[in-house]
Amino acid sequence: MAKETPAIAEAEWKVMRVLWRRSPLAAYDVVQELAPKEEWHPNTIKTLLARLVKKKAVTTRKFKNLFYYEPAITEEECIAAESETFLQRCFDGAVQPLLVHFAKNKKVSKADVDELRRILEGKGKE
Repeated sequence: MAKETPAIAEAEWKVMRVLWRRSPLAAYDVVQELAPKEEWHPNTIKTLLARLVKKKAVTTRKFKNLFYYEPAITEEECIAAESETFLQRCFDGAVQPLLVHFAKNKKVSKADVDELRRILEGKGKE
């Protein structure tokens, strides 16, 4: 049975990205990285860490008087879950309307089209 990936809020994604880049980290280190660029109070970041622990997206390990945080799920797992949710919510689970939407409404380079074609041709051979 596949493990369920928790829903991650937008602000929590920012914390997760820090932890995916380098972990384990103490809360202080996460605060040092996020507080200046996000203009968040340290308590906000600690609250986000606590939420992620409660959701089981992040684990903690105590060393002396510090708690170290590290991801319990991969970035790929979160992206896959988020993509599936988006696809269901916006396109009723259908991939073709999604692709048509992006092709019509976003700047798609020839390289993007070539890469998508290569991927789709590979899928047809499976």
